[in-house]
Amino acid sequence: SITHAAPIDACTCPMCGKSNQCAMEVAKASGLPVAPCWCANVSFSPELLAKVPAAAQNKACICQSCATQTTSPH
Repeated sequence: SITHAAPIDACTCPMCGKSNQCAMEVAKASGLPVAPCWCANVSFSPELLAKVPAAAQNKACICQSCATQTTSPH
């Protein structure tokens, strides 16, 4: 039998699985006007974006905690 991946939850961080508190998704769910999202003031590095599972890319936002954590030195 073919197993299907679980659907991507746009309100869940694809990196840690916690709520990403995305203002855009909250507005969609609630019907309220969109407030500026915290992510508008954060830059997401290519290295960080590369860690997002392929199935979740462009579908779920990275949470603020994951987005702002410092990368460990190599």
